[in-house]
Amino acid sequence: MRSSTGAKALTMAAYSSPPSSHILLAILIPILLLTATADANEERKVYIVYMGHQTSSSSSTEAQHLNLLKQVLEGCAPCDSLVYSYTKSFNALAAKLLTKEMEKLAGMKGVVSVFPSKILHPRTTRSWDFLGFPATVNRNPPLESDVIVGMIDTGVWPEAESFNDQGLGPPPRKWKGDCINLKCNNKIIGARYYNSLNDTSQEESPRDFNGHGTHTASTVAGKSVQGASLYGLAGGTARGGVPSARLAVYKVCWSFGCAEQDILAAFDDAIADGVDIISISIGYPFAFDYFLDATAIGSFHAMKKGVLTSASGGNSGPYHGTVGNVAPWMLVSAASSTDRHIIDKLVTGDQRFIVGASVNTFATEKESYPFVYFGDGSFPPADCTHLDEKLVKGKIVLCGYIDDGTGAYLAGAKGAVMLDDAYLDTSFSFPLPAIVISYSNGEKIMQYINKTKNPVANIHKSEAVFDPKAPVVASFSSRGPNTITADILKPDISAPGVDILAAWSTVGKVSGSPNDTRSVEYNIISGTSMACPHTSGAAAYVKSFHPSWSPAAIMSALMTTAKPMNPSLHPDAELAYGAGQLSPVKAVDPGLVFDATDNDYVQMLCDEGYNKSMIRIITGDERCCSSLGRRTARDLNYPSMALHVASNESFAANFTRSVTNVGDACSRYRVKIKADGRLKVAVNPKMLVFTKLDEKQGFVVSVSGGPMATNSAASASIVWLDGKHSVRSAMVVYTDFTT
Repeated sequence: MRSSTGAKALTMAAYSSPPSSHILLAILIPILLLTATADANEERKVYIVYMGHQTSSSSSTEAQHLNLLKQVLEGCAPCDSLVYSYTKSFNALAAKLLTKEMEKLAGMKGVVSVFPSKILHPRTTRSWDFLGFPATVNRNPPLESDVIVGMIDTGVWPEAESFNDQGLGPPPRKWKGDCINLKCNNKIIGARYYNSLNDTSQEESPRDFNGHGTHTASTVAGKSVQGASLYGLAGGTARGGVPSARLAVYKVCWSFGCAEQDILAAFDDAIADGVDIISISIGYPFAFDYFLDATAIGSFHAMKKGVLTSASGGNSGPYHGTVGNVAPWMLVSAASSTDRHIIDKLVTGDQRFIVGASVNTFATEKESYPFVYFGDGSFPPADCTHLDEKLVKGKIVLCGYIDDGTGAYLAGAKGAVMLDDAYLDTSFSFPLPAIVISYSNGEKIMQYINKTKNPVANIHKSEAVFDPKAPVVASFSSRGPNTITADILKPDISAPGVDILAAWSTVGKVSGSPNDTRSVEYNIISGTSMACPHTSGAAAYVKSFHPSWSPAAIMSALMTTAKPMNPSLHPDAELAYGAGQLSPVKAVDPGLVFDATDNDYVQMLCDEGYNKSMIRIITGDERCCSSLGRRTARDLNYPSMALHVASNESFAANFTRSVTNVGDACSRYRVKIKADGRLKVAVNPKMLVFTKLDEKQGFVVSVSGGPMATNSAASASIVWLDGKHSVRSAMVVYTDFTT
């Protein structure tokens, strides 16, 4: 496990190859680590220089930034090097630097960290109903319409019917934002864009040419639209979680991805504009130190201003330690299924029916077509990225691996059958009739082709079927443990992220293929990107009833009321789903909350080894680390509990916690403990007595056990009950994972 570093100036270089599109979001992408070398031909790269709390005016801060650059630049004017001067909500800059210039800056007084800007990537009719959150749920209309959700994403398609502003009055008075190069209304009240790398493939505006940002925004706060579907598939009424809430759009993603310097600029503006919730379905395939990560930095300063950041966990599962957003002041979502699963069927000439996965909207052909494969005859057959049109046109081709379907489409194939075992629980779209089946079924299909004189096949149009096992965490959803702070559980919660129907940009690609020319108003996609806006919408819903609650209180309400998930379906347990499945209605009245302020998070940073001078720069005041004795991250007042222990060794640890009464003024809570047989868990005291609202009571949870093997985890839960409320804290004890 990696832990936080206490170094004053932090530097790191890490980059990844971008995924081809949302169609392959679930596939773990290879990571390429590059080490920059300073020589005469070195090109300047964009670095983010983080300097903590904003202590002066915008103009003087920018002058300070130019002065800093003047001291280190060689043969370049400061104004030519500067990309962004972040002056509204925190103190930072982004600049084009040589390696030696970056190293000089990293050692200067007042600099917390310097790190290369990375390129990140974007990671419903039925889903809200599945969460027990129907359209008729009790609402607080006046306050819901005052809630502003900031969407940091690929932009928005404002013409989508989900964003009509019928029945909405003017924006809340607190709103200070702007609408740049886009016509806003009383639903989309703000729109900005950030294009520091000058992508010229799209117009300079917040308009969404991808579809991802429109999908996430409509999931959070889209108005109800009847008759929504994708070519008749998954039809119903599309709606967001908080249809009366307002949206502020911050476009940071372009054709190449999402530049980290742009993401930080969006946070800077969103906080100053007056948003209440920030939703960001963007990430990296693994976690970085908190102050080498623009999302962690931006969300820290958002938290200080009372703004909760809801983020996606990542799509690099089912591998351990892949959750990419891990800061404790962010609410991070895993992706789970609903009871509506999209399937497809392949029918061969011998009348064999094989069920697979795909979002195939093409009508079922009345006739079957020749069925072929390519390769040397061994299994699996060759892939289908490059096919000869003369050999493929008018035929269905068996492909040895999954891809975006472009090769088969360009070759004129009538369809493609792709093989994959890892992600059969998720359905993807393709530019032609296609289906994904298991390798075992693939072997049978190949035998059929080899033994049959004229093999043929037909791919049917997809259909929605009932899945009684739901919710189940998707295979692609990134798993814990938290690789930065081992004793903080991430992800925090699970929400619908599989086969989600929501609004789409009419110029966005339906599938991942750049050659897909279809245009739709609603699309079905999967990812933790889809789970995140469900959680964001639920957070906005809670905010509409409790506008004064802190980000930590809202997080706690959502996590402690989450529905426990079936551990028999999840070998990774809490490392896969966190506290459990999102339950928005219950979160409005949680009874007790685990509250925390920026002081608590600062203390956790102290406990993790960050030095006092760095903390003072970040916070902008003279506060220093508490002298309460030996403490760990386990002492942060967090709603869940995680403990990393050494393999094959006995262990014992305590968690100190405090809860605030937000239920009934006079109440008594008794504790109920449920634990894996390998764990011995005790709580002291066993009863909490409250005589007034907002009263706080503390308790200590002790856990111990004998040696646990490598690659193992044991679960427990601590539940406080008063006869009306059930306040549940999930716990997981785990060893190192080697696979």
